[in-house]
Amino acid sequence: MTVYFIGAGPGAADLITVRGLKLIERCPTCLYAGSLVPTEIVEAAPEGALVKDTAPMNLREIIEDMRSAHERGEDVARVHSGDPSIYGAVAEQMRRLDDLQIPYEVVPGVPAFAGAAAKLQTELTLPEIAQTIIITRTSGKASSMPEHETLEILGQSRATLAIHLSIRNLKYVEETLTPYYGEDCPVIVAYRATWPDEKFITTTLKDMRADVRAEKITRTALIFVGKVFGQKQFRDSELYSADFAHVLRNKGKKKKRQAAEAE
Repeated sequence: MTVYFIGAGPGAADLITVRGLKLIERCPTCLYAGSLVPTEIVEAAPEGALVKDTAPMNLREIIEDMRSAHERGEDVARVHSGDPSIYGAVAEQMRRLDDLQIPYEVVPGVPAFAGAAAKLQTELTLPEIAQTIIITRTSGKASSMPEHETLEILGQSRATLAIHLSIRNLKYVEETLTPYYGEDCPVIVAYRATWPDEKFITTTLKDMRADVRAEKITRTALIFVGKVFGQKQFRDSELYSADFAHVLRNKGKKKKRQAAEAE
């Protein structure tokens, strides 16, 4: 018997991995985060399976269901949104399974920021504009941020930011990042990206609070901040340049150029 922590992806039912879906289709027990996992995904569970929404359950109750499945010798599909490694609250579950000596595996999923970037048809890294993506959040009711990971520190990087779980902290985001990014820095607020009711707000640090308020968005949104958004003036990557040589292309050109430079 094994508990499978499965990343269901950012929202669209067909963005789950093949491996994740096949496991759901055969596991007799399916525990899923109902507020963020589409019902179409868990409807793939086999006939007669125990399918349970864990949104109203606490950690002890969830682990008890896993323990009961272990006693029955039944595999468990534990379905989380996005990718389990990012704000998945799986570490505490795995720790308790370790104590109970119940085996488990993790199946990755498409993270929310990747799903949103795909719908925006944008690249989060551009040559000489940004080569770093920081996935972070701000302090909230669930937990505070480590003192060395605050926006006051991360903002100094001027990297592309993907800020989760912070739609109620926009004043703090604006005031903290403006000195580093500028008040006109592009911001995109992605609400339920890849879901049927998705919504994207293209704005700036200066205007984002008013724009989000006008759309009445109060939850389930990701905040992108960075110079890459809407950027058209950037240098092409060398990767596909006709003059760029690597092990799979133009090896001869590289040798000729090196010989010419040596002369």
